[in-house]
Amino acid sequence: MTTRMHDKVVFISGGGSGIGAATARRMAEEGAMVIVCGRREAPLIEIVEQIRAAGGKADLRVADVSDEQGFIAAIESVADQYGRLDVLVNNAMAYTWGAIDDMSTADWHANFSTTVDGTFWGTRTAMRLMKASGGGSIVNLASICGLFGMPWMAGYSAAKAAVINFSRAVASEGAASNIRCNVVIPGVVHTPATEGMLEDASTREKTERLIPMRRVGHATELANAVLFLASDEASYITGASLAVDGGRGSELYTVLE
Repeated sequence: MTTRMHDKVVFISGGGSGIGAATARRMAEEGAMVIVCGRREAPLIEIVEQIRAAGGKADLRVADVSDEQGFIAAIESVADQYGRLDVLVNNAMAYTWGAIDDMSTADWHANFSTTVDGTFWGTRTAMRLMKASGGGSIVNLASICGLFGMPWMAGYSAAKAAVINFSRAVASEGAASNIRCNVVIPGVVHTPATEGMLEDASTREKTERLIPMRRVGHATELANAVLFLASDEASYITGASLAVDGGRGSELYTVLE
């Protein structure tokens, strides 16, 4: 147990699995009081128990990020209980697959209610709380899909692109109040959301051929990037977008392949 995040109060949406859970464990290892948020209580309890068993501090909030009032109430309750909010990690997301010409309006909107609206509601709430306590750090999770137009994922790509540009605006507005906002952009990461795809050997091989490092990422590798941007070590970094993708975002490499 080290102290890079000593006594920081950290709220992580989508904290029950994947990148969110890995981030919660890393933050706790560095001394943070971590609150994991998600729709299902059981995985949140499991993460909290893992953290506590390892000597860390953790709590949970059950809330649906696409429910404005419920999500806001969850964040505000943390500040009420622990006295402040130092870090918000907007990790929760939702997506739909499908060709654009077959996509319903409902399926299109489904990509935005959690990924964009939830990020906005969480960020707005955090900025109000952080201004009152002297500042803080917001880290938003985007996706490589937000940099490239991914076929059959138009809604998700558009939503994640919105998160990237929204975060730049947050950084500009928050700087005077000592509120930093940065983005972590994952490539293909082995999580429960991608497990089905990556279990197929042929699909995994084709996916890894597109990555210069020739492998998919691990959730902990993304968590380390989130931890850095949230910590005081990144005190002069705001408005940045950090790709953690094994080099997949390199346009030159993509062309040469």
